[in-house]
Amino acid sequence: MKNTIAERVYDFLKNYPPFKMLNKELLTTISENVKILYFETDTKIFKIGEPVDDNFYIVKDGAVGIYSAEKNTLIDKCGEGDIFGLRALIRKDKYKLTALTHEESIIYSISSDLLEEIMRNNTEAKEFILKSFATDNNTPETKDLALDDLFADQKSSFVEVQSVQYSENPITCTIETSIKEAALSMSQHKVGSIIITQNEKPIGIITDKDLRFKIATGKFGIEEKVGKIMSSPVITCNKEISIAEAQLNMLKYNIAHLCITQDGTNDSKLIGILSEHDIVLSYGNNPSVLIKEIKRAKDTSTLKLVRQKAQQLLKAYLEQNVDIVFISNIISHVNEAITQQLILHALDEMNQKPPVDFAWLSLGSMGRNEQFLLTDQDNALVFDDVSEKDYQKTKDYFLAFAQKVNDKLNQVGFEFCPADVMARNPKWCLSVTEWKNQFNHWIVSPTNEKVMLCTIFFDYRMVYGKHDLVKQMTQSIYHSIENFEIFLNFLALNATQNPPPLSFFRNFLVEAGGEHKNQFDIKARAIMPLVDAARLLILSHKVGNCNNTILRYKQLAKLEPQNAELYQSCIVSYKNLLHFRSLQGIRKGDSGRYVDLNSLCKSDKLRLRSSFKPIKDIQELIDVRFRLAHLR
Repeated sequence: MKNTIAERVYDFLKNYPPFKMLNKELLTTISENVKILYFETDTKIFKIGEPVDDNFYIVKDGAVGIYSAEKNTLIDKCGEGDIFGLRALIRKDKYKLTALTHEESIIYSISSDLLEEIMRNNTEAKEFILKSFATDNNTPETKDLALDDLFADQKSSFVEVQSVQYSENPITCTIETSIKEAALSMSQHKVGSIIITQNEKPIGIITDKDLRFKIATGKFGIEEKVGKIMSSPVITCNKEISIAEAQLNMLKYNIAHLCITQDGTNDSKLIGILSEHDIVLSYGNNPSVLIKEIKRAKDTSTLKLVRQKAQQLLKAYLEQNVDIVFISNIISHVNEAITQQLILHALDEMNQKPPVDFAWLSLGSMGRNEQFLLTDQDNALVFDDVSEKDYQKTKDYFLAFAQKVNDKLNQVGFEFCPADVMARNPKWCLSVTEWKNQFNHWIVSPTNEKVMLCTIFFDYRMVYGKHDLVKQMTQSIYHSIENFEIFLNFLALNATQNPPPLSFFRNFLVEAGGEHKNQFDIKARAIMPLVDAARLLILSHKVGNCNNTILRYKQLAKLEPQNAELYQSCIVSYKNLLHFRSLQGIRKGDSGRYVDLNSLCKSDKLRLRSSFKPIKDIQELIDVRFRLAHLR
């Protein structure tokens, strides 16, 4: 006999990640074991300080607000298909946030045993869970912290006092309008509410919730007047209302919309409407909200605005001295989500589906999860092997696709790479076999140019596509190095080509001429030597899937306990340099690469100098280990 309830659960879950990534058998098992819970409005599902239950939750119907402890601040709102409570379950600790229903809700509850089953049996689903809720599970600084948990620990007062951005020109109707006409107007304008006005003054409001609970249930007929179901009187405020004040009003009156009027009263002209969703979006320092905005974005201009919010977020974190690893995880996560969304947009614009599997790769700082500021884009594309007769047609497809993605990234704010290291370039849009042959050629015939290309292309990270293609590329690199180990010596020469940033007399080595004469190149002189050293040493240990510089040094400290102190000092130095460059870039509105030393105070100069010693020490270690004296 069929389990009708399980079938309905299955039909719902299959539309949302990570469940839509599962095979039918596993999803059927999950659907048969889901607990279906019903909650009245304003019911706490869990609250801060309670022991974590053995389940995580998915919203089937209704809405659930996620609140932090301070002032019961709303930091997220979960709707249909949204997951919550997952990080707490993985962390196996007390809840750090409170989940409260905003309306009558049906919630699916899934046990930790089923979560383990999902992560054990489906790599794609596992990666989705880890990326969405842990940013970087291997980093001690961020381990056991979700995006929303991280946000809850940050100071948010600088946002709460700001005026909220409300929607101007709200959709309105008169009290004589039929419910059907009002509903059609809401649908046409794609909004969730309509305000009933009289002499341009707000007298009532109808929301999607009213249509669900008063019309869909048959309590009122659709031909009746809006006055039958509208909420009245409305709660009003003026346009200068702060985010905190707006939230307090919504909590006080248990509403999700505020009417903005000229003088803040319901006896003056309506000029806008403020929704709970607008408030959530106003929290630019809430990374999880930015990610949701990205996933909802339908055009490039919207994604550009989100990226600008991410820059504001970066500035706030830097000024609050938030740990650079945390910042790196958040900004990289935002950049990756934007790229993924642009890829999806580009795929939608293509006349046909991709002819074969492919993967989009980020290179350089983004490939290392170390891109903070809006710099130029570095990327590549790999596609599955095809027959010789289908090759050119396949490559032409991916070149056209890559051009779309590169153009969209440029529109968002990531400038075109001056050296054209982008997937639109036929040199960097190759089949997996071509990439393997390319890598092998660079390794066994290492000229200066080829070694330089290795420093760019060996720091790749898959942003979208088939993971197996990238795995094959990585395996080919280590296979080639194993057969031609002297390549590491050439890579070592490259890693030590820039001397430590201080002269014999402890003066900064500045640019001798050109546009940046007498300025200090913090990227080339200080940051890249540490990046290059970490890459070289991790390659020498044949450790794959470890591109981030800080993670590389942490791994090296485990592999070489005798040098752990040096590697730890490299981590501290690298963090300081990244923080310094990012803050300089934010303040000057550029990449932060070139530093005017005359603009620095004495303490900043001392801080920079203190970060340089590990560079000299790590270069000396490389010099001895790879016997570079014989190659110079």
